[in-house]
Amino acid sequence: MATVELRFSAQPEHVRTARLVAAAVARRVGVEEAVLDEVRLAVGEACSRAVGLHRSNGLTAPVRVVLTEDDKVFSIEVGDEVPAPSGGGEAVSGITAVLESEGETEDEMGLAVISGLVDDVEVSSGESGGTIRMSWPVAGVSDLP
Repeated sequence: MATVELRFSAQPEHVRTARLVAAAVARRVGVEEAVLDEVRLAVGEACSRAVGLHRSNGLTAPVRVVLTEDDKVFSIEVGDEVPAPSGGGEAVSGITAVLESEGETEDEMGLAVISGLVDDVEVSSGESGGTIRMSWPVAGVSDLP
């Protein structure tokens, strides 16, 4: 299992760097070339969301991005340190429950974009912050003709 971890200050100008790193790592682990734009866009949306949450809540903690290749799956976790509202704290499996929970805000719109780009998405939040976990299949050498 290979892992790359990236932390950056919650500034919009760093989102581009996170997108570039994610696409480079995805390419290196074997994510199909046709999917790389989806990876780049989804990471950009998730990181922009985390940056916005940090800035609107006055947090100076860095945004965290963890890229992992494990058993023919490439996953990316984008984490923020904004605690869930009281009564929250449960993992939400699948993005639909998050989108249906309350009205459409800018946050939910970003999550909707991510769900349109990524088939396997999990959103969770708790006392220590939230995480968006996305994953894509990796084409292994044995899968090639």
